[in-house]
Amino acid sequence: MFTRTKEMLGQHILNQLQQTRVILFGVGGVGGWCAETLVRTGVQHLTIVDFDQIALSNLNRQLVATYDAIGLPKVEEMRQRLLSINPSADIQAICQRYDEDTSSQFTFDNYDYVIDAIDTLDNKALLIYQATCSSATLFSSMGAGRKLDATRIRTTEFWKVSGCPLARALRNKMRKSGHMPQKKFQCVYSDEISSESGTIAPIVGVFGMYLSHLLIQDIIRKANEQE
Repeated sequence: MFTRTKEMLGQHILNQLQQTRVILFGVGGVGGWCAETLVRTGVQHLTIVDFDQIALSNLNRQLVATYDAIGLPKVEEMRQRLLSINPSADIQAICQRYDEDTSSQFTFDNYDYVIDAIDTLDNKALLIYQATCSSATLFSSMGAGRKLDATRIRTTEFWKVSGCPLARALRNKMRKSGHMPQKKFQCVYSDEISSESGTIAPIVGVFGMYLSHLLIQDIIRKANEQE
C-alpha cells in the first residue's frame, strides 16, 4: 500500500517511518489531520491521547466528527479510522486528559517523537516541559483558532514564533513558573491576527499536515545523515 511513498522516499526511509514510535496528544482539528497523514505516509506505531468526545460543533473541521459519531470518544473513532487505512498499524488509543495528575503515566523516552496538538494553556506548557526533558523530539502546534489565511501558516523554533497569542502566553507562563523547555523544538504557527472568532477546516488541516511534515522531514534528514 506504500508504493507511492516508496517511489518518493525510497525503501530505507520507508523502513524508518514504519519503525518510528510516535505519541500524539490531541486528535481534534489539528491532531486528527496530523495523525491521518502520518499513517498514510507510513508511520505504523502511533499512540493517540485525548479525553474528549465528539460534539456537534466538531463537524466543521475534525476528521473523526460525523453525526453518527457524536458522543463517542475521539481517540476510539480515530483509532478505527486509522486502522481502516492501514489494518496492520499499531495504533494505541488512550482516552485521558494530559495534566499534572496524569503526566507521570507517560514515559516519553519510549518514543522517538512527541506531537503536541492540545490547546489548554497549563497542560500544553506541562507537556512541552516534560517532552523536552526526554530523549524524544517534540513538535508543537500553536493556536489555529481565529485564522482565515492558510498562506500565513509557517514553522519555526518556539522562541522565534511571532504574532501568535498562544505562543506569547506560553512563554509568559514558562518564565513565571521557571519550567522552561529543556531544548529547542519546532512549532507550526500563524502570524495572522484576525478579529473573527471560530475555527475552520482548511486552517486546522494545514496546521496538522505541517506537523506531520516536520516529523517526516526529520526522519529523512536523520536517515540521510546516517548514509
